[in-house]
Amino acid sequence: MANPWAGEVAVVLDGVPHVAKLTLGALAELEAMLETGTMLDLVRRFEEGAFSTRDVLALLVAGLRGGGWAGTAADLRTVEIGGGPVAAARIAAELLARAFTVPGQA
Repeated sequence: MANPWAGEVAVVLDGVPHVAKLTLGALAELEAMLETGTMLDLVRRFEEGAFSTRDVLALLVAGLRGGGWAGTAADLRTVEIGGGPVAAARIAAELLARAFTVPGQA
């Protein structure tokens, strides 16, 4: 079970639940994956609804790795994400939000 107070988000891959979390190490990995722009640019794209599937994939990989998953982006491309692409985008947005806010605060 994911703990929002710890910045965790639940992700189901091929029917198996996982916990994703943007730890400091995961954020550093995410920044390295972003070929252009900054974390603020990424947040802005999500706030404006202008994110790409590449953004979603990078966030999911970083978050899953922060939660202990040992997979790669190539692995994530071959699994079924519970809820499909819409859920994947929602999970990516939740990861960003939980990494930079405290639950219950606006």
